[in-house]
Amino acid sequence: MASTPYRIETERLLLRCWDPGDALLLEDAVSLSLAELREWMPWAHDEPMPLDRRIELLREFRSKFDSGGESIYGIFSADGSTVLGGIGLHPDVGADALEIGYWIRTSATGAGLGGEAAAAMTYAGFRLRGVDRLEIRVDPANTRSARIPERLGYTMEARLRRRLPPTVPGAPRSDALVFSMFADEFDASPAAAVPVRAFDAAGRPLASG
Repeated sequence: MASTPYRIETERLLLRCWDPGDALLLEDAVSLSLAELREWMPWAHDEPMPLDRRIELLREFRSKFDSGGESIYGIFSADGSTVLGGIGLHPDVGADALEIGYWIRTSATGAGLGGEAAAAMTYAGFRLRGVDRLEIRVDPANTRSARIPERLGYTMEARLRRRLPPTVPGAPRSDALVFSMFADEFDASPAAAVPVRAFDAAGRPLASG
């Protein structure tokens, strides 16, 4: 049976569903990373965001998570004290497939944390959610982000023209590099070598499917 983990642990990271009480931690991560986030993330142009609106946004994330929609996680330090970024499994790329999207706070880039988090999501998508295909879409100009799926063993299968939403309202759309992996490719991939532990909402370990 497909399971959506509420908490995922790797060697250096804690990934868990957002809670409204994380608003200040998230605000800290975003505010100190705005210059870089605005270059690639359309949502970053809504920042800075009032605290009440951020709390409401996290409530929306949690509602979607609990209802079986998008699974949007915070990326935290292993002790849960610091937000290092965000990651999610998004059901907008066709049947039996999910898209992984991610961002890392500026002060935490360059340490391989994005790849570690994406490997955990790859595990969750295949072994717990039970989908057959995972995608990661990247702006061709974002070379640092593109290295993550490459290192995890994803295949770059296409460059789609004008597929990514503009980062600035009114600007042209960007092309998208589409990286993909299938479930039967996971075990032999570098992503499978990242140790992962996953737990349900009650804190019970989830067994790999």
